[in-house]
Amino acid sequence: MFGSARNRTPQARRLQEPLERTNLRSSTEPVEKLMNGNGREKRDIIVAGGSAGALDTVKVIAGGLPADFPAALFMVLHSAPRDRNPLAELLNLAGPLPACQAVEGESILPGRIYVPAPDRHLILAENHVHITRGPKEGLQRPSINLTFRSAARSYGKRVIGVLLSGMLDDGASGLWEIARQGGVTIVQDPEEAPFPSMPVNALRDAPIDFRARAAEMAPLLTSLVSGGAVPNQVEAVRRPVDPARFSGFSCPECQGPLWEEPRELHEFRCRVGHVFPLKTLISEHTSAQERKLYAAILALEEGAELAEYSMDKAGDVRREALRAEAAQLRHHAAAIQKLLEERVTPPVD
Repeated sequence: MFGSARNRTPQARRLQEPLERTNLRSSTEPVEKLMNGNGREKRDIIVAGGSAGALDTVKVIAGGLPADFPAALFMVLHSAPRDRNPLAELLNLAGPLPACQAVEGESILPGRIYVPAPDRHLILAENHVHITRGPKEGLQRPSINLTFRSAARSYGKRVIGVLLSGMLDDGASGLWEIARQGGVTIVQDPEEAPFPSMPVNALRDAPIDFRARAAEMAPLLTSLVSGGAVPNQVEAVRRPVDPARFSGFSCPECQGPLWEEPRELHEFRCRVGHVFPLKTLISEHTSAQERKLYAAILALEEGAELAEYSMDKAGDVRREALRAEAAQLRHHAAAIQKLLEERVTPPVD
C-alpha cells in the first residue's frame, strides 16, 4: 500500500497526488483491515480488466481463489485482434477454478472464469453472456469499459469491479458505472502496477472502495463475496456522482471522454481542454461519423485489394478463402456507402 509521503519516490508522490487532491472513496488502510465487516450483500459477479503488465496479476488472483469460490469471474485483458488468446489456458494452470473462452449465449455459473475471444467484446446479460464484434471503445476490442458497464447495468449491487495495470484510461468509466449502480470498486495499487495509468485514472475519475496489491486481491475478493463489508459505504451519500464527470460521450477532436459542465447551458469538456456547446457537439459528431464511415469504406476496399493481391501467392484452398474474403469486404463497403447516401440529418435547432 502507499507509504508515507516522506519515504516515497517523486514518481510515487505524483501517483498519489490525485488521491490527496480529491475526495474519492478510497483508503490507505491495510486490506486485512478493510476486509473486516458484518455486511451480507450478495456479490457474485466479478469483472476484472487490465492491459500492459496485468497478466502476472490475474494469474496471482486465480491462484489465490478457493475451489469453492461462489462467484463468476470475467477477466478482460487487451490483446491483439489476430493473436490466439491463451488467457484461459494460463488461468487453468494458475489456480483451481476452471477457465474458458466465453461463447455467445453461454450461461453464467459460479466458480468459473470467463475470458473474451480475440477481437470480441464480452457483454454480461441476465444469466448469460454475449460475444460481439461491436465498435471498439478506447481503441480496444475487447473493451474493459464495455464489460464493466454491462455487468453494472445487469447486476447492480452484485458486481465487484477490479482494474489492474495498463496504459491510458480504459476501465475508469466502467468502474464509475459500477459505483453508480451500487457495486464495489477495486484498483491495483499504482505503486505496484508495472503500468499505473489505468489505476491512476480510475482513482482520479471514479469512486473507488479499495486499492490492493496483487497478493491481496484474492483474499479481498473472497471476503467480499462472502459478505464482507465495505468501509464507509453509505448508499444515500456515496452513490450520487458529480454530474461534471463522465457524460458517456467522446470528444470528436481527440476521442477522449467528455465531462458535462454543471451549468444551465449544456457544455462538454474533455481532458485535453476541447469544449463544445450541445449543438456544436451534435454537429461535430455528425461530421466525425461521416469521416469515420468513409474511412471504413477505404479500409474495406484496401482490405479487399490486399486479399486479391495475395491470391496469386496462395495455394488453391487459401486462394478461394481470400477470394471470398475480398467479396465480403466489397459487399460491406457498398452497404456503408448506401448508408451514407440515404442518411437523413435534421437540423439541431
